Amino acid sequence: MNTIDHKDFEAVIGLEVHAQLLTESKAFAPVASQYGEAPNTQVTPLCLGHPGTLPLVNENLVRYIIKMGLATNCTIAPKSIFARKNYFYPDLPKGYQISQYETPICANGYIDIEVEGYTKRIGITRIHMEEDAGKSIHDQDPYNTLVDLNRAGTPLIEIVSEPDIRTPQEAYAYLSKIKQIVQYLEVCDGNMEEGSLRCDANVSVRPRGREKFGTRTELKNMNSFRNVEKAIDFEIYRQIELIESGGEVVQQTRLWDTSKMETRIMRSKEEAHDYRYFPEPDLPPIIVTKELLEGVRAELPELADVRQERFIAEYSLSEIDAVTLTENRYLADFFELLVQKSGQVRLSVSLILSEVLRVLNEQSISIQEFTIGIDRLSELINLRASDKISSSAQQTIFNAMLNDSGSAQELAEKLNLIQVSDTGYMDELVQQIIAENPDEAERYREGKKQLMGFFVGQIMKASKGKANPKMATDLIRKYLD
Repeated sequence: MNTIDHKDFEAVIGLEVHAQLLTESKAFAPVASQYGEAPNTQVTPLCLGHPGTLPLVNENLVRYIIKMGLATNCTIAPKSIFARKNYFYPDLPKGYQISQYETPICANGYIDIEVEGYTKRIGITRIHMEEDAGKSIHDQDPYNTLVDLNRAGTPLIEIVSEPDIRTPQEAYAYLSKIKQIVQYLEVCDGNMEEGSLRCDANVSVRPRGREKFGTRTELKNMNSFRNVEKAIDFEIYRQIELIESGGEVVQQTRLWDTSKMETRIMRSKEEAHDYRYFPEPDLPPIIVTKELLEGVRAELPELADVRQERFIAEYSLSEIDAVTLTENRYLADFFELLVQKSGQVRLSVSLILSEVLRVLNEQSISIQEFTIGIDRLSELINLRASDKISSSAQQTIFNAMLNDSGSAQELAEKLNLIQVSDTGYMDELVQQIIAENPDEAERYREGKKQLMGFFVGQIMKASKGKANPKMATDLIRKYLD
């Protein structure tokens, strides 16, 4: 990735994020909208654009967008209307998309992002409701474009930021925060690869210090957070170099080409008037009553920022550990359940951050798909807390639990990893090791305290790793100090 070193210019970036909602049915039709089903199996006459069909608003579409608006500090409009966004495309059989235009239900919000050591507030212009179009498929038939209308009518919210973003890194942080919020609210799964979270970027550059915006381009076809960052970075440089060479930036829509790692022109950029917006005649206005607003507000979960502060205060976590554990709502829930069950904060944090996250990354799974339950992990932690197993034995047992349904105790016994803490046995063993190493014992008494490691090592060797090292250390001090 390039480094922004054109000190005479700055970028102005705004993001438009579409989040597909986790409702059981579509925005305006009583039919499922599940990802991955056979083409054209989740459709109704309304989805197909048949004449005379009438839309009906999905109540959860309204409740979910109010949740998002409240979570992003927006003003919720008491009355908003739907609009028709008119354009022709093969996967839009009605010839228009039901959206909102002049009266979005959520407006004038903000979120705070953390990036490269500083905090920045990014304004949110609006969040509005709309339905998705279908999907055109170009790579399954050598002669024809195929159309799958399963996605047509899927409920979306569009989150439009203010042009407050200045770097690709800020764009990445903003997008990550939006994903975190929709996942915490459980209104969207945030999966960019499956298209349930999509992002378009408006990018322009201007001489540093000038208030007037430059000519912007819109970037599309960015299917991952890193691709958003890379595409914006490339486009900033393309525009700066074009201006510095005497050229002029043209307003247009550009696609991100992942194979060539560059943007390329798609079409000229549309303006709002190109869509001939007008009020949707078949849907009544959305009225948000005080009762509805307060009811949705009461459903809001504890969001990540608040949870981080509570974790730091309640569990005495470091900031970096609190941020890691609350990055995902379900991981934070998992941590709190494990602490509640085991009663061990420090050991729970250590096990999750070192072993559990390692497995999630290696297997590319979520914490919901993790195979070791809270009860089994709690038992493992308590074996360690009571010094019945060593830290290395804990790791060995954890790895065994991934493929064996046995309890931590059963696996510890099966693998012969229970530490010996019998006082009589340990006392006799320590005296034996001291007697067998008189020179080292004398040097220890003379002040060579680093020989403690030698004695503990000899005891662990003689016991075949079963001796409790803490008890061994205490007994060595008893006889040599």
